[in-house]
Amino acid sequence: MRAVWLREFGGPEVLVPGEAPDPVPGDGQVLIAVEYANVTFVETQMRAGNGPQPFAPRLPMIPGNGVGGTVAAVGPGADPGLAGRRVVSSMNGSGGYAELAVVDAGGLFEVPDGLKLDDAVALLADGRTATLMVRAARPVKGERVLVEAAAGGVGTLLVQLAKAAGAVVVAAAGGPHKAETALRLGADEAVDYREPGWSERTGPVDVVFDGVGGDVAREAFTLLRPGGRMVSFGLASGEWADVPEEAAEARGVALIRPKPSKEEMRDATRSALREAADGRLRPVIGQRFPLRNAADAHAAIQSRATTGKTLLEVSGL
Repeated sequence: MRAVWLREFGGPEVLVPGEAPDPVPGDGQVLIAVEYANVTFVETQMRAGNGPQPFAPRLPMIPGNGVGGTVAAVGPGADPGLAGRRVVSSMNGSGGYAELAVVDAGGLFEVPDGLKLDDAVALLADGRTATLMVRAARPVKGERVLVEAAAGGVGTLLVQLAKAAGAVVVAAAGGPHKAETALRLGADEAVDYREPGWSERTGPVDVVFDGVGGDVAREAFTLLRPGGRMVSFGLASGEWADVPEEAAEARGVALIRPKPSKEEMRDATRSALREAADGRLRPVIGQRFPLRNAADAHAAIQSRATTGKTLLEVSGL
């Protein structure tokens, strides 16, 4: 099969297309003929050799954690009825940038009728994350909610979910184009967090969804009213917010870093897929690349030029 290999850590150019043995499903596993592979910011960090711990990849490897396609073969012990089903699945950190992927049958999510496969792949990781963050923060009608990186894969979904909860959504994004994307998705206000003094134009908020970390998150923290909640789930800046608990207690706000169970994560994924199938949640797929151009996908994400989700189209080898 065709795949993309990572044989050394470095810049996007170290992702090189090549051949790999066709995987064979073992006991309780299935073989997926991959049509789309998810690309995440964390994968760009891992490729560079500075990804989040404790996952330390062993080289050479085929990167990629989220895939979608059709079940092409079923191993012993797995349900034969899965053959031919449209599914999405995580890959435990590797093996996704390829034409074929073997996964445990228990880790599959069937794609609901009425939901396109590419949209399902776009929701696999980001939809789960956004759903879990909203469940952790519990925004209610009338609260002001600040969404950092509001034009990103998770951010675009958080804007929609917070609006559905009745919140007033303030989108913080890096540039006018990204701010406009968030407004089109229903954000009530938008600010460019690259501009000095952006927080002064934002005003007090009740919830901060922090997917950036660093200085942006620390500034967003100062906007929280007493009783507010700051939910941190990402570090696009390269560092966590690291707001001291003492500072939060002094201001009467809660710092939340959810640690969901496996079943909670699965339930959140199923919820995101259902919401999208029913037309209440729309993933934004901002850019697509052929599998062979995985390096270009990584470069685009690193340049901060992307909006929404980035996918690899495996059919466009």
